[in-house]
Amino acid sequence: MIPVNTPRLNGNEKKYLDECITSGWISSEGPFVKKFEVAMAQLTNQKFGVAVTNGTDALELAVRVIGVGEGDEIILPSFCIISCAQAIIQNGAKPVLVDVDPETWNMDTNKVAEKITDRTKAIMVVHTYGMPVDMDPIIDLANDNDLFIIEDAAEAHGQTYHGDPCGGFGEVSTFSFYPNKHITTGEGGMVLSFDREVDEQLRYYRNLCFQPNKRFVHEDLGYNMRMTNLQAALGLAQTEQIEATIERKREIGNRYREAFANLDCFELPVKEKPYAENVYWVFGMVVKDSAPFTREEICNHLAEKAIGTRPFFWGMHEQPVFKKMGLFKNEKYPVTERISRNGFYIPLGLGLSDEDQETVIEVVRGFVNS
Repeated sequence: MIPVNTPRLNGNEKKYLDECITSGWISSEGPFVKKFEVAMAQLTNQKFGVAVTNGTDALELAVRVIGVGEGDEIILPSFCIISCAQAIIQNGAKPVLVDVDPETWNMDTNKVAEKITDRTKAIMVVHTYGMPVDMDPIIDLANDNDLFIIEDAAEAHGQTYHGDPCGGFGEVSTFSFYPNKHITTGEGGMVLSFDREVDEQLRYYRNLCFQPNKRFVHEDLGYNMRMTNLQAALGLAQTEQIEATIERKREIGNRYREAFANLDCFELPVKEKPYAENVYWVFGMVVKDSAPFTREEICNHLAEKAIGTRPFFWGMHEQPVFKKMGLFKNEKYPVTERISRNGFYIPLGLGLSDEDQETVIEVVRGFVNS
């Protein structure tokens, strides 16, 4: 089987894990947690990082600390993972959707202004599949309307926008460290900020709202979202290799682009825009409506050949759970609907060998040309 993702653990991961085991520091109190938080803050030009249990929890904390209230609205793309909308809803706010750009699959920045109301609290940008959101228009809108920016950079480790690191644009920015991410801790996440008070609030809520001098007396309800020293040790070692990681991901992604360039049945990931070059978190492919086959048919064929695939995200406005809540009634987002139904991605993990990539290419081309 050629899986969609295989992580690469060929740096200081074993050395740092051995240190954890030898020292006995395996809990969230260990020194690697702080080291990892500092390393991620430096990577993103933020001042503070707070390590948490996963990217979903990072988003929930990020929304909470900007102070949303009942009736507040947060604008986000209709095409994203459910964690983004879920974090908004669970904090008592209302998600407001915009469609995405057909080329980058990111939030269509031209459609954001029309969704701003006097109840809008923030814009949640989500960097999708390796390309960043065009941030300048979002920053201008946020400044003009006194809005927060929540930046979900879960798929943009090591990516930049006009040379500045993703994860550094939000009042609060979030990362996920799931095994398919450029930096992994197995499971894990982080919230980054440049405001000390925000950082203190994040740490407070992350740790059950314990108080320094009255540890088991609680003024608020928080969460147990602590990352372990073992996980942070992995993350620190992975962060040390981020430049090599991006180089390898681009090498694999561009090789796919060249191999599939003459296949008219697919829309391929954009290679670059004036503000960024793709880092190919995944290599997405959208089956064109004119193609003589469906997404299901090619994915089934790849599965028969022991090649893993995954479908694209499903649009937020079409999620059954949100329909049950009465959200997004009669809303249509045509780009999201098309790519959600026709998009899939193929193996592009750091552990993918050249030989396995060539197999994937041959099988895809063979199916299309059969």
